[in-house]
Amino acid sequence: MKVIIDTNGFMIPVQFKVDIFGELGRLGYDEFIVPQAVVNELKSLVKKYRGENKTAAKVGLSLSDRCTLLDRAGIADDIILQLALDMDAAVLTNDVGLVKRLNDANATVVRLRQKNRLDITR
Repeated sequence: MKVIIDTNGFMIPVQFKVDIFGELGRLGYDEFIVPQAVVNELKSLVKKYRGENKTAAKVGLSLSDRCTLLDRAGIADDIILQLALDMDAAVLTNDVGLVKRLNDANATVVRLRQKNRLDITR
């Protein structure tokens, strides 16, 4: 099963000490996708942030290397929504606005639950 990982999804390992790839595997996902727009966001956050958030963005950027990169630039949330619908893929995100848009489109969302695990929501 395919899952698209949003910017804040890549930051979960540092912020909440959760192994996102282990958790996604537990949920049955074996194909990890990242749009270029998300990689661009992570790069800009590395420059913008300091402290733990900067570390989280750096780790997220390195984790993105484990994913299939899709050359889609633009507004990350719009691209993620369109890819999720086109590819019938789930999306790992904790972005409230994006979650609402995905739910409205009946896309599968994977979210952090109880700050220690990932779970599928609809």
